[in-house]
Amino acid sequence: MVSVGEAAPDFTLMAHDRAMVTLSDYSGKRAVLAFYPAAFTGVCTTELCTFTNSMSSLEGAKTVILGISADNVFANNEFATANGIGFPLLCDVQRTAIEAYGLAIHDFGAPGFTASQRAVFVVEPDGSVGYVWVAENPGLEPDYDEVIAYCAG
Repeated sequence: MVSVGEAAPDFTLMAHDRAMVTLSDYSGKRAVLAFYPAAFTGVCTTELCTFTNSMSSLEGAKTVILGISADNVFANNEFATANGIGFPLLCDVQRTAIEAYGLAIHDFGAPGFTASQRAVFVVEPDGSVGYVWVAENPGLEPDYDEVIAYCAG
């Protein structure tokens, strides 16, 4: 698993709006990478809506949020639209970013669907990882106040 102080693995993934997003394009800003197991699940909805509601305070800290899941573009687009998610939801259907960050992949919700552990990584403006939180189980949520305070500090 990627640790604090290590270089954040770069990636390019398709967002829910079909735009291609590359992490290194955000060089000079902090990037909150919110890995979530699956769209339209209770905890994931709460998590991504909470981050959407926190965007104004994070934008002031020159911070962007990127949601990442193994869901496809159609599921992520509908999820973003239905919940008013205000940041890109990236589709890691091949699990390349999930694996690059060292997250476990597990069966989740439907036969044959594998999903990422829930995790939050904050990538610093210089491309290093400054903050890491990984859930022991998919029912746990990050400490949003801690993430926001870290980014604002």
